[in-house]
Amino acid sequence: MGDNLCNGTHGKKALLSDCQLFEGQFEELVTELTERDLSDPALADALSRLREVLVYNSPGGKRNRGLSVIGSLRELLPPNQLTQDVVQRALLVGWCIELLQAFFLVADDIMDASVTRRGQPCWYKKDGIGLDAINDSFLLEGSIYRLLRRHCRDQPYYVHLLELFTETSFQTELGQALDLMTAPPGQIDLNRFTMERYKAIVKYKTAYYSFYLPVAAAMYIAGIKSEVEHNNAKHILLEMGEFFQIQDDYLDCYGDPAVTGKIGTDIQDNKCSWLVVTALEIMTPEQRAELEACYGRHDDASVEKVKALYNTLQMPALYCKYEDESYQRLQKLIAGHAQNLPHSVFHNFANKIYKRNK
Repeated sequence: MGDNLCNGTHGKKALLSDCQLFEGQFEELVTELTERDLSDPALADALSRLREVLVYNSPGGKRNRGLSVIGSLRELLPPNQLTQDVVQRALLVGWCIELLQAFFLVADDIMDASVTRRGQPCWYKKDGIGLDAINDSFLLEGSIYRLLRRHCRDQPYYVHLLELFTETSFQTELGQALDLMTAPPGQIDLNRFTMERYKAIVKYKTAYYSFYLPVAAAMYIAGIKSEVEHNNAKHILLEMGEFFQIQDDYLDCYGDPAVTGKIGTDIQDNKCSWLVVTALEIMTPEQRAELEACYGRHDDASVEKVKALYNTLQMPALYCKYEDESYQRLQKLIAGHAQNLPHSVFHNFANKIYKRNK
């Protein structure tokens, strides 16, 4: 196959979108990890388990993180440098981000005692799995570094990618620690729900791996390793990540389940969400007393009382105001911090998330 087959300009594969190319790579990666990487016959059962874990937990989802690597790279490199090898490696790094996401989610579902994920039972909830899922999450994480080693070891950006993935993992784990400490299961204490704590959780638990990681990976693949440029990108992308999570919190309560594909449970689950943190800042002592009596309860009446409180406080209008202000802030950040980076990298991300309804 010629170099141009995957860059969207020549040949039969020009008809394949990045999404199709990405999906087409998954089975190849599973086969590589479970059949070609380690050949010791004694590992046959463990590798069979790895295949099962990969196939159950990696597909599904919107793929925004994984696809953002190749999407960003197409903005950073001219088409003549997007050879088939470069594109394939970018797709692979995208899958590594999806595996990182799967690792986090398998573990997160156990900690949160979740029941379903992406329309199917959580992995640990499947018959015969249980807390063995903890080790399965480690297998997902380990797979990332097997793939990076096999495909990127001879690339000048290999060490940068390793450091990026390990640093991002640690940041996300610190964010998860903050989240668990802020809303321990069975302990409802709204005094812990401050905007400062909320923003710290969002920054470390979500924004780094969902927004900075894919673009930073694409920048390293494109040969951009300047700390100044990475910090500039980080300023923009962390702002975007914060908005994305606030939007998620809003849709949990106000989204249409027929559109979002899920029924929101943040109120019942005692989540430190943007809605409750913002409400706490503006409500009267009487309203706070009602919130404390109802938040984190699972009965429908309590949930409806919290939603009624939100409506009384005009949370939808406050959210719309926040969304507009966040978008304006983002435009200023792009203008101020992206002088040497294509603005399209950031605008493409922004266009996917602003005004979304799922």
